[in-house]
Amino acid sequence: MKELHVERIRLAADALLTHSFEGWFYGDSIGFEGLLAASDILDDPRWRSFAHGFIRGWATRATPYRESDNTAPGHVMCLLYERTRDDKVLNAAAGLAGFLASRRRIAGVSVTFAQTPLCVPYGSVPLPPNEAALLQDAGAGIFIDCLHFDPPFFAHLGRLLGKDRYVRAGIDQALGYGRLLQDDTSGLFFHFWLEKTTRPYVLGWSRGQGWALLGMLDVIEYTDSGEPGRDELIERSRRLAETMRVLQRDDGHWWAVAHEPASRDETSTAAFMALAFGRGIELGVLDAISFTPALSKAWAAAWAAVDDRGALTGVSAAVMCSTAPGHYHHVPTGFIVPWGQGPLLLAARARLGSRSAPVGVS
Repeated sequence: MKELHVERIRLAADALLTHSFEGWFYGDSIGFEGLLAASDILDDPRWRSFAHGFIRGWATRATPYRESDNTAPGHVMCLLYERTRDDKVLNAAAGLAGFLASRRRIAGVSVTFAQTPLCVPYGSVPLPPNEAALLQDAGAGIFIDCLHFDPPFFAHLGRLLGKDRYVRAGIDQALGYGRLLQDDTSGLFFHFWLEKTTRPYVLGWSRGQGWALLGMLDVIEYTDSGEPGRDELIERSRRLAETMRVLQRDDGHWWAVAHEPASRDETSTAAFMALAFGRGIELGVLDAISFTPALSKAWAAAWAAVDDRGALTGVSAAVMCSTAPGHYHHVPTGFIVPWGQGPLLLAARARLGSRSAPVGVS
């Protein structure tokens, strides 16, 4: 590994540690996964130890569970257990799974928010009266981000514990997200779906496509060929990936809303797609001949956007959610956040390799 790469990865991982993790919030999952990747790449336990300690600390006060625990990095807990064989981490993961499995479902998918926190749109984008009324009472909602949280966690934990019901839950929920949020025509995903209006909102948020594609691929990785529903997940993943491949710009990046040039840049999408395209090729879901050039362009674009602090520049703040597509054109950028640093570090591990192996894993 070139020393320049080593130093930039070290800086990127240290930059992620400056983020104020709350335990838990959206994006923590890929941030903590990125910390494990940094330790794997550099054969240095510092970042893995931070994740281990943080999760151990959360486990001591995990109950009573809160709605925000639907963002807890359960998949990372499984990965951490594989590296440390710490039974307390595995027990914490099992308790979290029990809570997540108990939540109310719509069309087979656990409700993300009992009361969806719609925000006033960035950029003073006007709302029609019916959508303005939803700001006060939007009701229950289901969000694309959680396709990266619950289904991979259930599938992975089910494999670790030998519990088929969790593997089944991972597949079923991933399919449910696809059926509620994936557009039949384009293959892109909407950001969220509201029970009150029985419809999805905002097609093509580009980082959201990364959450969706990685979530489906993770479930595919932890399930066996022939498992009912797995082929549908593979097909949904291919449709989304192919559309994102076509929408990739010549410079390797994507717009914040993938099919809308007016929506400005979003550099985190390149890191997500470099990771997702590579994982899809590795799993045999995506065709290497078609996707390797797109993967290489995405990786080069993301890597070039890393500054001297190790920060992936041009990454937006938490997007929150709005029924107004124009909201997504005006989200402020320039933040060191898990959903930028995390996919960057994971893509770096896939690209540059690992110096270490998980404890007890050949």
